[in-house]
Amino acid sequence: MINRKIGRWLIILFSIIVLLVCISFVSLWVGSVGIHLHEIFDILSKGEGTAEYSILFQIRLPRIILGFAVGGALSLAGAILQGMFRNPLVEPYTLGISGGASLGVCLNIIFKWHAVIGVIAFPLSGFVGSASVILFVYTLSLKKGILKTQGMLLMGVMISFISSSLVMLLMAISRSEDLHGIILWIMGSLEEPNMLLIKIAFWGSLLGLLLSYFYCLDLNALALGDEEAIHLGVNVEKTKRMLFLIASILTGFSVSVAGIIGFVGLIVPHFIRMFTGADHRILFISSFLAGACFLIFCDTLARTVIAPMELPVGVITGIIGGVVFIYALSKKQVML
Repeated sequence: MINRKIGRWLIILFSIIVLLVCISFVSLWVGSVGIHLHEIFDILSKGEGTAEYSILFQIRLPRIILGFAVGGALSLAGAILQGMFRNPLVEPYTLGISGGASLGVCLNIIFKWHAVIGVIAFPLSGFVGSASVILFVYTLSLKKGILKTQGMLLMGVMISFISSSLVMLLMAISRSEDLHGIILWIMGSLEEPNMLLIKIAFWGSLLGLLLSYFYCLDLNALALGDEEAIHLGVNVEKTKRMLFLIASILTGFSVSVAGIIGFVGLIVPHFIRMFTGADHRILFISSFLAGACFLIFCDTLARTVIAPMELPVGVITGIIGGVVFIYALSKKQVML
C-alpha cells in the first residue's frame, strides 16, 4: 500500500516537472519576436551581442525564473495557510499582506522615494508594507502565547479592506502619471529588470519550500484538530507561528517584487489537492511546481495575446483562475 502511494506521488511529480519544462521552453521561444526552438542553439553558439540573445536571456529567461519563484511561493503559501486554518477559502492575500504591500508602493510612488533610493525602492517599500501588516496581525492575534487563528483571519480581512480603501484614497488624490504607475503595479507583472531581486526571489522561494517540509507532518496532524495534534506530540503553537511566518515571508517578497497576482495561492492548491489528497508531504512540492507552471503559462499569454502590447499577468491569472475555480465548484470536485 505504501509503495503504491509513493509510486503515485512520483508519477504526479514527474508529470508536473515535465509540464513545467515544456511550458518554460514554450515561454522562451514564444513572443512578439518569434524565435524557433532550433534557432536557440544557434543563438547560444553565437554568444552575447546579438538581439536574439538579449531577448532570450535578458528578457524572457529572467521572467521565467521570476514566474517560477513567485508562482511557486504564492501557491506554497496558499497550501500552508489552507492547511493551517483548515479553511479552503484562505489564500496568501486574505491576511492583508497584499494590502500592506500595495499601500507601501503607493506611498513610494506618490512621495517619489524611488527618485532618492533608486529602483530598489519599489520592492523595498512593498516588503516593508507587507512586513508591517504581518507584524501587526501577528501581535494582535497572539494572546498569552497562543496564536488565535480565527481572530487572525478576520483581522487580516479587515486590514485588507482598510488598506484597499487607503490605496483608493491615494489614487483619488494622486496625479495622472502617479495613478498610472499605481494601477500597473497593482495589476501585477513579471517585468523585473533587476537580476539581484530575481535571484533573491528564486532562492527565497526554494528556501521557503525547504523550511515548510520541517512542519509538513505537524500540519497533517493539525488537520485532525488542535487537541488531537497535541496528543500526537505536536507543539501546536510553535508550528502555527512558524508556518504563519514562512507563508507570510513567501507572500511578502512575491508581492513586493511582482505586484498583486491573484488566484495563484487559491486555485492551484485546490486543484492539486484533487489529485494528491491532503497529505502535505506531496501537496507542498506539487503545489509549488504547479504554481510555477500556472504563472509562467499566464505570463506567456499576457505577452502574446495582443502582442506587441502586453497585458498585466494579474489580469490573466484572475480570469483563468476564476473560471477554473467556478467550474471545479460546479462539478463538486474541489475538496472543501
